[in-house]
Amino acid sequence: MDKKTLSFLLLLSFLFLMLFARCSPPPPQSQLHFGVLAAQRDLWDEAIFRWKKAVVLEPESSSAHNNLAVAYEKKGLWEEARKEYEAAIKLNPKNEYIQSNYEKFKRRMEEGATDEEDENKDKKKKKQ
Repeated sequence: MDKKTLSFLLLLSFLFLMLFARCSPPPPQSQLHFGVLAAQRDLWDEAIFRWKKAVVLEPESSSAHNNLAVAYEKKGLWEEARKEYEAAIKLNPKNEYIQSNYEKFKRRMEEGATDEEDENKDKKKKKQ
């Protein structure tokens, strides 16, 4: 093989490598970062989209699961939030930040149930 052909093949190989490198998905950390930026702008659907991608790219990321739980909570998707908090705790049981978020979530759920029960009691009293 002559030098010209070899140079052409090397250049062609390099171009293919560059093309495929750009087609690879972004790392999970960038998805986490984009999700945080979206959440800071109160764009919770976008944050959920990004953090779901982060979970797909790195299923063992307790941060991605925790962030997704927070977003679900903000959207009122309680069961989804609970599942994601539990996944985050399972992956990283000693993380105080995740534990704190989950405990606050559970308290809010208990208080919400209590508020609902109080409203039902008040309605029954008014009917009597």
